[in-house]
Amino acid sequence: MSKEEKEIKGAAADYSSKDIQHWDWNVHLRNRPGMYLGKLGDGSEKDDGIYVLFKEIVDNAVDEFNMGHGKVIDITLDEQTNEVSIRDYGRGIPLDSLVVSVGQMNTSGKYGSDAYGKSVGLNGVGAKAVNATSTRFYAQSWRNGESVWASFEEGRLKEQGRLTDTGEKDGTLIRYTADPTLYENYSYKIEYIDSMLKNYAYLNTGLTIHFNKNTYHSKNGLLDLINDNMGETPLYPPIHLKGTDIELVITHCNESGENIYSFVNGQNTYHGGTHLSAFKEAVSKTIKDFFKKDYDPKDVREGIVAAIAIRVGEPGFANQTKTFLNSKLTDTEERGGIPIRTFIGNFLASELDNYLHKTPITADIMQKKINSSEKERKEIASILKSKRSKKGMINNENLRDCKIHYTDKNNPLAEETTIFITEGNSASGTVSKARNSDTQAVFSLRGKPKNTYNNSKKVIYDKDNKELNHLQAALDIEEDLDNLRYNKVVIATDADVDGMHIRMLLLTFFIQFFPELIRRGHLFILQTPLFRVRKKKKDNSFDVRYCYSETEKLKSSKELGSGAEVTRFKGLGEISDKEFSYFIGENMRLDTIRLGSDDPVHEMLKFYMGNNSPERQRFIMENLREEVVLEDRITDDTNS
Repeated sequence: MSKEEKEIKGAAADYSSKDIQHWDWNVHLRNRPGMYLGKLGDGSEKDDGIYVLFKEIVDNAVDEFNMGHGKVIDITLDEQTNEVSIRDYGRGIPLDSLVVSVGQMNTSGKYGSDAYGKSVGLNGVGAKAVNATSTRFYAQSWRNGESVWASFEEGRLKEQGRLTDTGEKDGTLIRYTADPTLYENYSYKIEYIDSMLKNYAYLNTGLTIHFNKNTYHSKNGLLDLINDNMGETPLYPPIHLKGTDIELVITHCNESGENIYSFVNGQNTYHGGTHLSAFKEAVSKTIKDFFKKDYDPKDVREGIVAAIAIRVGEPGFANQTKTFLNSKLTDTEERGGIPIRTFIGNFLASELDNYLHKTPITADIMQKKINSSEKERKEIASILKSKRSKKGMINNENLRDCKIHYTDKNNPLAEETTIFITEGNSASGTVSKARNSDTQAVFSLRGKPKNTYNNSKKVIYDKDNKELNHLQAALDIEEDLDNLRYNKVVIATDADVDGMHIRMLLLTFFIQFFPELIRRGHLFILQTPLFRVRKKKKDNSFDVRYCYSETEKLKSSKELGSGAEVTRFKGLGEISDKEFSYFIGENMRLDTIRLGSDDPVHEMLKFYMGNNSPERQRFIMENLREEVVLEDRITDDTNS
């Protein structure tokens, strides 16, 4: 018997009643928060835990509005203390049930009762998760002039009381501060909260939300969402259709790919699900049937900008964060529900078809757009067929591939697959030697790619633009993004002028032609150190600090003291492969490229990549001056 087997056997033999533990609800939530909140994070990503907490409480307030109670929600965030306060003017939590409603798991007014209709909260977890993972949590409810309040710390009840003749309007107040020991060093990004509250307003016409000094209100629902977030002028006025438990908007523009927002019971399901798949299928089928032509669904949806929101009685969300719907029904079978695909398909087959018959001008513009997309797709397919017939397959001379790919869904390492896009032989050589060849590939650019701004997709196949041609072939996204071979596509260029220019050219390429790659969270920028600060110790080894900014360099130099040696890395090729393995392993720093609903893509590309050099030069010079002032101030502070 091996040593390991003996240890396992010994451990099993020691298993007894003393190993059985019981965790109170709040202790369980604090020790296993990921079960309820997804990833905790530090607030830098929109699905980090602090935004889930925020949304759980706002959801409850919005549910009150949807039941016809309370048209205003007041929200404040103290950015100094991170305290959040949310006050609604609904019915108020029943006074005798306030403490159990926020402080006892699996307790809810939404378990099949008539008190709530099609709400987003179903599991009796939300407010309790906020309570348990907060250092301080305060709840107060007002009903008919009376009020009950309770305060908690880490989910433990500390105080409670009752008030009479308050003179306050009915409703509920929740005030909390997320625990910084769980959400380490967190801070709120106001743009994420802003986007979230705008969506609440779009999805709940008539609701007014006050947040600090901002007010959110919508009169036209999803039509406002689309009009506010269009990157460019739509080809035809957006089609706005509403029915019982369903609302949708559809238009087309000249941008590539699809941009479809989806919601269930007011929840932004940005990871999609049954309803989104059903909508895409139904749009394609209805339009094909209307024009009586067997269009490829990709051509129908190329350049589509749309939004769909549905309400269902028992939404089957994939997890507590509610970003993916896997329900098959609009309601439970016991209540006679019909499949979501049928529900959405029937609505579009009726309402969209009627609209197109009544609005022939829109139908004509739509068909011209589809025909244009079909023509371009077939031209590209012909080019690809010609290349493959000549060579059998594209010989990708730029690629040093890895052994495992993202398409290997049964392989547990598929999620780790990464391709680094580098510039030049020196950098690619360094990365190639440092990488894990099982899961990390390297694509080496041989010179600067072409600026694709304001070009059709055919520009990729130009004989002078083979770098981008080979890149998309390496990713295998020419025909379908679902064929993507690497989970993470990482731009790894030097931190100098040329490197930044190449980075902009690559970002333009992806934004212009493959925006869905970004929306799905696959595109990243590799952060590599600008400086190495080190000092020899008494045993002749080195105390080494890698610094990613001037500020970090100054701080490290000060901490190591006199005799510290500073090395400036001018390019990836100057970093040894042994050192570089440190930066693309467990310590890899990646900045996620985001393409949010509020990003004015067309305006950004026009400004940064269009024919407006004087305006760009003025912008760069103004921002450079600000950076110099900042560095001077840091230096002065360090010297003092």
